[in-house]
Amino acid sequence: MNFELGDVLIRREDIGQRVREMASDISSAYGDKELVLVGVLKGAVVFLSDLIRSLPVSMVIELDFLGVSSYGSSTESSGVVRIIKDLDINISGRNVIVVEDIVDTGLTLSYLMNILRERDPETLDVCALLDKPSRRKTDIDIAFRGFEIPDEFVVGYGLDYSGKWRNLPEIYTVTEKS
Repeated sequence: MNFELGDVLIRREDIGQRVREMASDISSAYGDKELVLVGVLKGAVVFLSDLIRSLPVSMVIELDFLGVSSYGSSTESSGVVRIIKDLDINISGRNVIVVEDIVDTGLTLSYLMNILRERDPETLDVCALLDKPSRRKTDIDIAFRGFEIPDEFVVGYGLDYSGKWRNLPEIYTVTEKS
């Protein structure tokens, strides 16, 4: 199957505004507590970069990353989650926020949250730019949510299809070429 860019779903200005609002919400929720932000590679990198720059300079933030794979080169999650890069730091007793680009079925994030809970963090929350609740197969508590989107495959602002379109500054739908 071949795919092409569809319409802009979320404009650059709207993304920027919402990311700043989410940073403000995180700052209000955590105050002066030290945070560990865990970016889920690779899709969350662009969002995470903008998010940390929007947090107050006074906040003490440590970054780490988890690399996971559940899509391969498909537009549908395989349901099989592989950790391809684990955390480098110990999160025991720490305030941790998992930063995700998109929550779709919730299976990948549920798997990650279970693994991270076993590492005994003080708190463990989810911050997701995009939420696609119509596809959910498991309950996920998203403490900080950017946008709820319809059941469409999307790219841009870090999200890709088979390695393409991560660099787009806006979020687009992807359509099958006719």
